[in-house]
Amino acid sequence: MRRSLVAAVSALALVAPVAGCSDTGAGSSGASSTGSAATSPAPHDLGSQKLDWRACGTPSVAQGGGPSPSPLPGGVTWQCTTMAVPLDYAHPSAGTIRLALIRAKAADQKHRIGSLVFNFGGPGGSGVTGLPSFAKDYEKLRARYDLVSFDPRGVGDSDPVECENNQQLDAFYAQDATPDTAAEQKTYAASIARYSAACEHRSSRQLPHVGTTEAARDMDLMRQVLGDKKLSYFGISYGTELGGVYAHLFPTRVGRAVFDGVVDPTQNSQQGALGQAKGFQLALDNFAKNCVARGDACKLPGSTPKEVEAFIVKLLHSLDTRPIMGIGVRKLTATEGTNGVVEALYSKDFWPLLEQGLDEAHGGNGALLLALSDSLNGRDEHGRYSNTQAANAAVNCLDSTQRFTVAQTRQSLPEFRKASPVFGDLLGWGMLSCTKWPVAGRWTHPDVSAPGAGPILVVGNTGDPATPYEGAKAMEKALGKGVAVELTFKGQGHGAYDSGNACVQRTVNSYFLDGTVPKPGTVCR
Repeated sequence: MRRSLVAAVSALALVAPVAGCSDTGAGSSGASSTGSAATSPAPHDLGSQKLDWRACGTPSVAQGGGPSPSPLPGGVTWQCTTMAVPLDYAHPSAGTIRLALIRAKAADQKHRIGSLVFNFGGPGGSGVTGLPSFAKDYEKLRARYDLVSFDPRGVGDSDPVECENNQQLDAFYAQDATPDTAAEQKTYAASIARYSAACEHRSSRQLPHVGTTEAARDMDLMRQVLGDKKLSYFGISYGTELGGVYAHLFPTRVGRAVFDGVVDPTQNSQQGALGQAKGFQLALDNFAKNCVARGDACKLPGSTPKEVEAFIVKLLHSLDTRPIMGIGVRKLTATEGTNGVVEALYSKDFWPLLEQGLDEAHGGNGALLLALSDSLNGRDEHGRYSNTQAANAAVNCLDSTQRFTVAQTRQSLPEFRKASPVFGDLLGWGMLSCTKWPVAGRWTHPDVSAPGAGPILVVGNTGDPATPYEGAKAMEKALGKGVAVELTFKGQGHGAYDSGNACVQRTVNSYFLDGTVPKPGTVCR
């Protein structure tokens, strides 16, 4: 879910001299139990708390900044509040933290079904800023649902995880994250260790309690406080993993639920990173084919897709030794250039920006690719970072038990390079992200088995770079027999519903509004 890219690229015009989610770490065999709902129920006093809904203010820097959310059709305004949840569900006496929530009330209150809770992924994405960004896509659902989202614990304004400061993060994201020599590898590993130490120094209280299991328990408490007998849920990207864990913990409390842009719950984090390398390579292949098919209208050199990709590889490799002009005094490095390409592949709508950015970088101007990279990393035009990536690391490293040495990472690189000559090195070396994390991980992969839940609608996109299509089938199987029904979208970009495809939106809307479950094997094009 990358709609924040528009703001980042718009900001570029103000400062630039030009005319725009993988797991980390892994572990032992088998899925660790996420626990049972009966072992640590939410305190009764928190389940009966009353929420004080008020007009939303402007998002904080941690949430990504920007203006207050615009009114919806009919003049309906967004409302915000906070909800208390236990810091530690196993020890309720340890105190509470507060989660930031947002809602838009249903248009037809007389025929209101209930609340529809959204999680837009990451992990680390702010739902308080995410839901208004995509609100126009959900107007038909708002007819009978209150649209609700939240900043999960550790994210945005929900007791956020903090690590390095803005200046340190500029250097962290610009560094050589695909080290070639032993000296470069030592430098990179030391940088990862410093980042982890900064997270521990600034956020030691939160780090043991920001996992997916806690977020799922928070959602069940939210269900109670919102007054719903069952949870109606729309999970996108990592939000599908969160939804799967919720279904495992509380199968009889699952109402109508849609998982879109599906994470494969059977993979460990190394397998997930390798799957993303293949997924982003597939998206780049499709981008290159589109470029060639447009002939002279495409600005990039190459008469075949392979030649276009060879140009991209050569350009990115050149940045490793010769960074080019970026924005202001900042230069575009190879790491930021590659991340800029990654960001633009999240949606086919961003392909023109990718083409423009690559063309300009070839001419020595890296401003647009740097703006794309900034969008991915949560940096605004004032040099301030949201806490998206800090929260992403905290959740992933608490969830996953897998920790890699430099030697193990080097051994894995040939497989990653085979999967993607463009993204393989970056995603392979990214496996070091949890190596020095101060809190131990919990599972190799989550348990999402949910007998008694359903039907859950699982939506897979055949051209999805971030959560490859195979994840949808794996999720359907892992949820258990008779729990899920799969809908296939033959499209491009991350996720399906927000692509605007009429068939996908019609099918999902009918399910949420009328309870109509599509026939197994339904395909939208």
